Amino acid sequence: MQIYLPIAEMSVNIFLILGMGGLVGMLSGLFGVGGGFLMTPLLFFVGVPPAVAVGTEANQIVASSVSGVLAHWRRGNVDLRMGAVLTVGGFFGSTFGVALFSFLRELGQIELVISLSYVVFLGAVGGLMFYESAKAILKRRGAPAGRVTSSARGPGRHTWMHGLPFKMRFRKSKLYISALLPLAIGFVVGILAAIMGVGGGFVMVPAMIYLLGMPTQVVIGTSLFQIIFVTANTTFLQATINQTVDVVLALLLLMGGVIGAQIGARMGAKLRGEQLRVLLAMIVLGVCLKLAFDLVVTPSEPFSFGGFGE
Repeated sequence: MQIYLPIAEMSVNIFLILGMGGLVGMLSGLFGVGGGFLMTPLLFFVGVPPAVAVGTEANQIVASSVSGVLAHWRRGNVDLRMGAVLTVGGFFGSTFGVALFSFLRELGQIELVISLSYVVFLGAVGGLMFYESAKAILKRRGAPAGRVTSSARGPGRHTWMHGLPFKMRFRKSKLYISALLPLAIGFVVGILAAIMGVGGGFVMVPAMIYLLGMPTQVVIGTSLFQIIFVTANTTFLQATINQTVDVVLALLLLMGGVIGAQIGARMGAKLRGEQLRVLLAMIVLGVCLKLAFDLVVTPSEPFSFGGFGE
């Protein structure tokens, strides 16, 4: 059954979109990720214009982040002051990112920039995740790794960054650091939200743990808190400035995602953490390779009058 997407200006199979939403929702429940960095490339693959895929996926992330942050709020794992500082940086970053998005779109280069961004970030994140997870599995099986040496020194370490000015006290995170650090992290994640249509958690969470030194149990809830406002700002700006948010597509993805997340959460209880991470890393690297292949392969119709975003 076909349904017309008014902003994307194309017809798609309603069951295909629901299935994609369900699949990414299942991965979200299975791996504990937002899924934006997987859903947006999948939308590319079925022919949705990259600009519309990015703008619409940011809208879906708002809903999933609200659900997640409520659960962490009840457990007391949200640092409101840290979240507020990150949000300020994120607002500036997402506003700048949408302006950059609009500029690149006018130049006709936005599709290339989006694809290259995904190839770089998915390749880096997927590669590191696969390496760490594979090492953990080998260690569990008794591989010759008797001495545990971790390069991530974790919370509590002090570097030159902790000597920066404009210090603030974040009691929930037990930190006394410069506000410039979370502002900068929020700014970068805001740009990613605008250009890539992602919440940016795959960048923010490691940065909050290893750069800011926040306790792990507070990181996820605080990250989700910031993502709500930054992606909401991104969605509003994309809709008003670039007109790239397709409400029909967003609703279909949300419907499938809600069902899939419940299935994934139940499946996740049957696998070990390192097994889940290896599987997720393989999926991420697979998507990265497909995007990279599409960038270099010769198109079947080198000269055409149509294209994404037109």
